[in-house]
Amino acid sequence: MNFLFRTVRTASAAFRIKACTSVRYYANEAPAGLSDRLRLSFALPHQTIYANAEVQQVNIASTAGDMGILANHVPSIEQLKPGIVEILENPTTIKRYFASGGFAMINPNSSLDINAIEAFPLEDFSLEAIRTNLAEAQRIASTASTEEEKAEARIEVEVYEALQSALSK
Repeated sequence: MNFLFRTVRTASAAFRIKACTSVRYYANEAPAGLSDRLRLSFALPHQTIYANAEVQQVNIASTAGDMGILANHVPSIEQLKPGIVEILENPTTIKRYFASGGFAMINPNSSLDINAIEAFPLEDFSLEAIRTNLAEAQRIASTASTEEEKAEARIEVEVYEALQSALSK
């Protein structure tokens, strides 16, 4: 630890890193003239769902808690947990996707980048199939012989429980 501290201190002195003067801590009222629309890019490894599209709001399930993101949001990087990504395109059009995980980057220019491992429209899921698969994953988690099989089954259980909860709302 001491080595790292000396390295950082030396690097700062050597390169004369100047202090950041524009720091944002909490959301402020947006300055006049800025758009009230959020630009959303929502991508999967094999597909782009939204590419720099203007939306009103995006709600995500992050490891820090559920978040509603509007234009001019405080910049942040959030890890997504299995759950709903809800996109309010306008007051009457709402699209819901179930994402198994990923990251959301909230940028200072009223843009949001979501990179998810998997995401599917919520209406594509069957509650009965989820219940069946959840029971099977729970059975495997309790009877698995290796730690690897148990870990894989626990991940499946977590995802199926989140999906079941999302569909039950």
